[in-house]
Amino acid sequence: MDLFAGIAVSDFAAAREWYERLFGAVAFEPNDVEAVWELAEHRYVYIEHRPEHAGHAQHTIFVDDLDAVVAGIAERGLEPAQRETYDNGVRKFTFRDADGNEIGFGGAPEG
Repeated sequence: MDLFAGIAVSDFAAAREWYERLFGAVAFEPNDVEAVWELAEHRYVYIEHRPEHAGHAQHTIFVDDLDAVVAGIAERGLEPAQRETYDNGVRKFTFRDADGNEIGFGGAPEG
């Protein structure tokens, strides 16, 4: 199974920089209005310059080591806008770009 999850942005250059801090290095740029990150084999997130649609994305990425992922993002200069722990112990850290798109990272309960 392959996944391409798209995020519309209003300022491509600023968004590309922000998402590099969130996801790390860009995997590839198919054209001058898109940038793609490979999160896992055959699973990609991409941004696309589409100002008329910007700000409506809501993606959650469930990871094995949530603390390590969030620490890596913090090392690249971003802090979560929201931290949640659900009744079942699952944790979620939500990041928001300048357009208001939400990218959440979730993980299994601690311990």
